[in-house]
Amino acid sequence: MKYQDLIKKHASKNKPEVFGALTCFQVKVEDIVGVCQDLSVNHKLHLKTITAQDLGKEFKIIYIFGVPKEHVFLAPYILVKESFPSVTPIMHEASNYERKIKTLFGLTPKGHPSLRSIILHENWPDNVYPLRKSFNWKERPQKGGVQFQFRKMIGEGIYEIPVGPVHAGIIEPGHFRFSVAGEEILMLEPRLGYTHKGSEKLFEVLSLEEKVKLAERISGDSSFSHALAFCQAVEQLGKIEISEREEYLRVIFAELERVANHLGDIGAIMTDTGFNFGGAQGGRLREIVMQINEKLTGSRFLRGVIKIGGVNADLTSDQAKKLAEDLEKLKADFSEVIKIAMGTGSLLTRLKKTGVLNERIARDHGALGVAGRAVGFEMDARVDYPYAAYDKIKVEVAKENSGDVYARFRVRVQELLNSIEILKQALWDLPKEEKGRDGKDINLEKNSYSIGVVEGWRGDIVYLVATDSKGQITRVDVRDPSFINWTVLGHAGQGNMVPDFPLINKSFNLSYTGNDL
Repeated sequence: MKYQDLIKKHASKNKPEVFGALTCFQVKVEDIVGVCQDLSVNHKLHLKTITAQDLGKEFKIIYIFGVPKEHVFLAPYILVKESFPSVTPIMHEASNYERKIKTLFGLTPKGHPSLRSIILHENWPDNVYPLRKSFNWKERPQKGGVQFQFRKMIGEGIYEIPVGPVHAGIIEPGHFRFSVAGEEILMLEPRLGYTHKGSEKLFEVLSLEEKVKLAERISGDSSFSHALAFCQAVEQLGKIEISEREEYLRVIFAELERVANHLGDIGAIMTDTGFNFGGAQGGRLREIVMQINEKLTGSRFLRGVIKIGGVNADLTSDQAKKLAEDLEKLKADFSEVIKIAMGTGSLLTRLKKTGVLNERIARDHGALGVAGRAVGFEMDARVDYPYAAYDKIKVEVAKENSGDVYARFRVRVQELLNSIEILKQALWDLPKEEKGRDGKDINLEKNSYSIGVVEGWRGDIVYLVATDSKGQITRVDVRDPSFINWTVLGHAGQGNMVPDFPLINKSFNLSYTGNDL
């Protein structure tokens, strides 16, 4: 069934609203579960996000589904006042979205199996909802006292190990609760929210320029990708077309970000097995790319590079030539390191059959990016929903099937090599200089919506942006891939030994701050 037929089938008597690639249509509250089941289960559309919007007298609950390869997004929505039907019983991946709506808006998804708070710290009062328009973001709320209840496993010889939220080394805070019998992990539950910054509320009050900077800081190692997703959504609202050259430059900087992070992760995974040679090489090669970023843009993390209407950095012909040469050297250097790693039995023994993520569990939770592709999911926004110049560049989707640390390691290796080929093609095909927009004097469509989807190095990043009757941005919903993949980490840890957890955790390398917003 074509997506036009799906809209006709499910839309109520209100006429669907088309906002570029996004089509919104209202459905009856009592029909939303069946509509979501049909789109997700029967027609295999990708659930991208579920979010809410405070309209004053009522709330809009919006469900975003992607139609892969057609770059179309369907958004059925319902209007509610206090509660709405939970779709979690028929779509488990909806669970945390609905918990987030309950926590931040105070709307109850009826029928949800577990309505524990999410994102907000337990010291947050349980009757204050920060994404309601009535919430004053400048005032500090009173301290709450609701104790978070971890899941319990009871039995002879079973005990709990609390780890965190403060960890050794310079990493973000997060609490992990292990239920173990001896050294075997029977159950593992992450508890996050310690780095909640109120980002989605800040998007409502900052200037447009400051909003771009905020997007860069949602998850620091994905600065460019987050800002790119936001800028793409705003550009749709402002009907801003960027030059072909800047589209290619966006690809180049996005892939440099991917290469740097994959190098760091590949090295860190080897470090956590005790294979220090590989860890040192990963760190060394990552530093090479970070220095390239700084030389080309002035920022190691590519901050300040993206702007609404294009990019702030350009490449001279000499810089493009030098970058291509550096990439060839990097590829040869990296390939030599991986050849040694793949011939090291002690390393492979630690990687294989460790932290196995079951394919069914991954599908039920909607696992994304490296975690999803490591169980065989052929999903990549660069291919399914091409943006920038990706529709003009060949993108190979790396995937494995075993779902263990080794599979996630191998996916990263192949993606890194694929990214180098993408970079070489983009540099080779880089159009001659064209002048883009300066990003000023932008007028956004009124009472409109847009969506920006970017394949970050962890998985796809989704921004839903809404405007009001004056054309001002009134709602920005952010979905980092970590928000989804944290839900499967515990399942990958189950059945392993406690000392395996640092390696399993590193093989996912999820963002705390990207989840906590």
